[in-house]
Amino acid sequence: MEDIKDLILNYVINEYLDDDDEKITYDTPLISSGYVDSFSMVSLLVFLENKFKIKIPPSKATPEAFDTVNNIVALVNQYINK
Repeated sequence: MEDIKDLILNYVINEYLDDDDEKITYDTPLISSGYVDSFSMVSLLVFLENKFKIKIPPSKATPEAFDTVNNIVALVNQYINK
């Protein structure tokens, strides 16, 4: 089974990167570097909620929480198994 980190990283790469040569890591700033904008953040939130069968409160869906894959994984882990 695909690791949560890799699943989210691959989703971001496939959905939001224009150039196949661009390399991002688990710590690459996604929002502050312009890879993910506010509209993309909403679609990423919907993907996470559907994929992991969780509900992330709007107050927790902040740009800081979505700025790196590691931050996103930490956020998702707060709601898995609740």
